[in-house]
Amino acid sequence: MKLGILGAVVAVTAGLTLTSSGGAVAVGNEALTADLDTILADNALKGADVGLVVRDANSGEVIYTRQSSRRSQVASNMKLLTTTTALELLGPDYRWKTELVSAGTRTGTALDGDLVLRGGGDPTMSRLRYQQLADTLKASGVTTVNGALVIDDTKFDAQPYGTGWAWDDEPYAYSAETSALTLSPDAKFSAGTVIVRVKPGAAAGAPAVVTTEPANDHVQIVSTATTGNGGVSVEREHGTNRIFVSGSTSVETTALSTVKDPTGLVTSVFQKALQANGITVTGGVKRQKAPANAAVLATDTSMKLSELIVPLLKDSNNMLAEVLVKTAGGSFTNGVNQLSTKWSGMGVDPNAVEVFDGSGMSRLDQFSPDDLTSVLVKAKTKPWFAAWQASLPVAGVDGTLVNRMKNTPAAGNLKAKTGSLSGVSGLSGYVKTQAGRELVFSVVQNNVLLFNSPKSIEDRIAVRLASDGGTQLVSPQVQSVPQQRKAPAQDRTKVPAKERFDVECSWIGSC
Repeated sequence: MKLGILGAVVAVTAGLTLTSSGGAVAVGNEALTADLDTILADNALKGADVGLVVRDANSGEVIYTRQSSRRSQVASNMKLLTTTTALELLGPDYRWKTELVSAGTRTGTALDGDLVLRGGGDPTMSRLRYQQLADTLKASGVTTVNGALVIDDTKFDAQPYGTGWAWDDEPYAYSAETSALTLSPDAKFSAGTVIVRVKPGAAAGAPAVVTTEPANDHVQIVSTATTGNGGVSVEREHGTNRIFVSGSTSVETTALSTVKDPTGLVTSVFQKALQANGITVTGGVKRQKAPANAAVLATDTSMKLSELIVPLLKDSNNMLAEVLVKTAGGSFTNGVNQLSTKWSGMGVDPNAVEVFDGSGMSRLDQFSPDDLTSVLVKAKTKPWFAAWQASLPVAGVDGTLVNRMKNTPAAGNLKAKTGSLSGVSGLSGYVKTQAGRELVFSVVQNNVLLFNSPKSIEDRIAVRLASDGGTQLVSPQVQSVPQQRKAPAQDRTKVPAKERFDVECSWIGSC
């Protein structure tokens, strides 16, 4: 990557004074500064690196800042930059195409030549839509392909993961491989995964019945699961497509598992679709680029980008974000560089940040709260803003904020993007005060401990901003500490899913 890191300089807006704590206060609102200073003095943040900035959403005036120019990991807050610059580069009406093409000729019901399945990177493709492509071919009269089934996923390069991603996240749905030919088995567009369904057997102790959706020959289930009440574990073996299922269950249970090589999964699913239509392929399967003179036989077209950003932002969908990067440039590196041509228009200096992916999963990404609020301010000037803002999670209502800040002035009022990694938590977005002023804010916490509750810090800040100008200030109750080390040394107590901050709640189904 050619992008370098330069020192970032933040200009303090005229009319602001610095407090002894390093924050900045607009004259006349010292109470807000004092309250935000108090929240950031929480003992849970001792030793952590925290940046916070609050600005007027329309003028950009800085209302409060503390360490907001410092670059750090921002986790899924990076999706604010990815989605806005993708809208600028690709346009809100951009759609992805998946096509059947061929340079062969027709002789009666035979296609003499290779049949090519060409992927355009659509992450929302499903088994049903691949089936419909095969149905269209059958409806055209083709029953035999005198050639090979050619699989063309060359729209994207072969690098499956972003640089700086954690290897041990590989089995989990939020860390799937990115491919130009992929498949989503669920309504949330968990691209690059399969659903593993575990049903109890006929009697206690009997083997559980394990199946995958969609049915395919790409993954191998290795199950020792039985019928009982112990709970089920589903995990793919590192570097393979062997999915191990263990434990016991007395009720039907489902889990998502990533697959190695999503193109291979699609190949298996499409072969079954052709077979279901009675279409015979005589020449086996090959992977290569479609001929330049290939004619289009059938086409599937995705939803618009302006629609795709809804599940992307509401559910913090990493795989959808990475598709935007590779759509922009074919690879992670070139895609980021192509999107970076739009960064300055969003108030971000391309030479003052480091970005390696679209989702924020990379531990090498370096961004600041100042940069995030610049994106939020600039977005308000764009023609696609209304649709984009409506895609952000709403406090107490939906997405990754559905269970946060309920019954507070922020509920239904705050629209913001969450961010979660081990040691990292962030919240950036829009909020209207009780006095009617619209604000943008960004709080990013790095080096926070697993057994503290950084999201409660974010909620207290957000609720305080929403309360500003009201007759009664409201702050959410601080969460209890979910985990603590004890002497003598022992295994750590498992953190309840609803209390975890190191993953987005949508990634583990706890929203």
